[in-house]
Amino acid sequence: MAKMEKIRLDIIGMSYSQSQSGAYAIILGEREGKRRLPIIIGGFEAQAIAIELEKIKTPRPLTHDLFKSFAEAFDVSITEVIINKFSEGVFFAVLICTDGETEHEVDSRTSDAIALALRFNCPVYTYEDIMSAAGIIMEEESAETKLSGVKKDAPATPEEDFASNSVAELKQLLKKAVENEEYEKASAIRDEINKRKRKT
Repeated sequence: MAKMEKIRLDIIGMSYSQSQSGAYAIILGEREGKRRLPIIIGGFEAQAIAIELEKIKTPRPLTHDLFKSFAEAFDVSITEVIINKFSEGVFFAVLICTDGETEHEVDSRTSDAIALALRFNCPVYTYEDIMSAAGIIMEEESAETKLSGVKKDAPATPEEDFASNSVAELKQLLKKAVENEEYEKASAIRDEINKRKRKT
C-alpha cells in the first residue's frame, strides 16, 4: 500500500513529563497547521536534544555526535527522518541515509532520530494517519509553550534552586556544569539566566 503524503514537523519545545517520572515530552508541530505531536522520551535523549537545540559545546562528543562524526567519515548523511508508525502508544521512526549513490532506511527510536535530525540539519516528517491518531490541536499557545530553546515544567535538578545566585555566578556555574558534563544541571542554569534576561 502506498504511503500518504508526508507532513513536515518542527520542534516546538520540550517539557518535563507530568505522567512519567524522569521522562520528558518533546512537542513536534506540523509546519502547515495547528496540530502538535507530543512524544514521551527519556532523560538521556532529552539531554541530547536540549544540548543541540541550545548549542551547548561539550568537552567530549556525546553518542549522537559520535554517530554523526562516524557517518561523515564514511561520506554518509541523513537526508530526512520519518516518524512512520504509531502502535500501542509507541512511536517508531526511520532514518533515510545516503552515501550519494544509494539510499537506505535505518530503523531508529524516535528520540534518537530527532537528536540526529538536529545534528544533520535534516527535516522530520510523519504521515496523516499518525497525526490523526496521536496529534492534538493547539488553538492558543502560551508563551511557556512556544520555545526557542528548551523549557521545562519542572526543573531538571529540583534539589537545586538558583534564585539566590547572581547572573555572574550563574554563568560560572554553567561553565562548570558543562565542563563536568552535568548537562541537565547546565540546562536548568541556562533557563534561569534566560528568565532573568526576559525580566530586564
